[in-house]
Amino acid sequence: MSPILRDIFLLGLCVGLVLLALTIIGERMRARFPKPDPAVEVFMTRIDSWWAMVVLFTLTMLAGRWAMVLLFAVASFAALREFYTYSSRTRADHLSLALAFYIILPAQFLFVFFDIQRLFAVFIPVYIFLLLPFVSVLRGSTERFLSRVSETQWGLMIAVYCLSHIPALMWLELPGYDGRGMLLIAFLVLVVQTGDLVDFYMGRRSGWRRIVPDLSPKTWGGAIWGIVAAAVLGLALFWITPFGPLAAAAMAALASASGQVGNLVLRAIKRDRGLRDWSHLIPGQGGFLDQLDSVIFAAPAFFHLTRLWWLAT
Repeated sequence: MSPILRDIFLLGLCVGLVLLALTIIGERMRARFPKPDPAVEVFMTRIDSWWAMVVLFTLTMLAGRWAMVLLFAVASFAALREFYTYSSRTRADHLSLALAFYIILPAQFLFVFFDIQRLFAVFIPVYIFLLLPFVSVLRGSTERFLSRVSETQWGLMIAVYCLSHIPALMWLELPGYDGRGMLLIAFLVLVVQTGDLVDFYMGRRSGWRRIVPDLSPKTWGGAIWGIVAAAVLGLALFWITPFGPLAAAAMAALASASGQVGNLVLRAIKRDRGLRDWSHLIPGQGGFLDQLDSVIFAAPAFFHLTRLWWLAT
């Protein structure tokens, strides 16, 4: 067995044991309350969804790089569909939306797959940023033009550009880390999702002041607990990263903090649209954007910080 396969199996085993422990803890918390506690029930629903995600993610890692790119391309398509479902648009935007789904999105992930970093980095934020408004202008409709174009651009940036940074981690050229980029993806997803889980539960138990009172129940105490939990997990998982123990903890904390910013921003967009969840695709958990909001913001920050780290060392 190759070292990378051994590490994937070992990581899967460790995560499985942690989820088993969390499942047992959650069931004991359920038994303490005569009536179902909403926080505990949501906590357990998230644990259940984690089981499914861990199995899918492990199988994807074993299948290879092509499967990882395909997985996030599919997730990106679903997330973009959710975002555009509630965006402002007219018949004049149909061509722009078709280009977004069937040309721009596949092209971005093909750039990732073939490791064309120069195009991957600028394709959407530069060329598409300039092209799509022109396409809309050619359709001849100026009604709410700025808001329509802005929402189209935001959808591409959030659901495609940011998400594409996750599989792009596989091609970072890091000394002594060749062929192990999928483990770096696993590290990012695990620390961000763990921070979210701890933030959710502790934020409702800590009683600290809310960060944005009229928007979210997220509290400063929960956010701090989430970042600390992510840092501790990052320290424990440093062996799957190119970082040392303290650097891995610091990168995990920064990724978690970026993810919590993303959670608030996406929640603000939902509030603006009068939504509780982006969709009901995942039972009890909403849609892809609800599940990926933190990872969406953490991915580009983690990607570029990792590059800067190695350029500076």
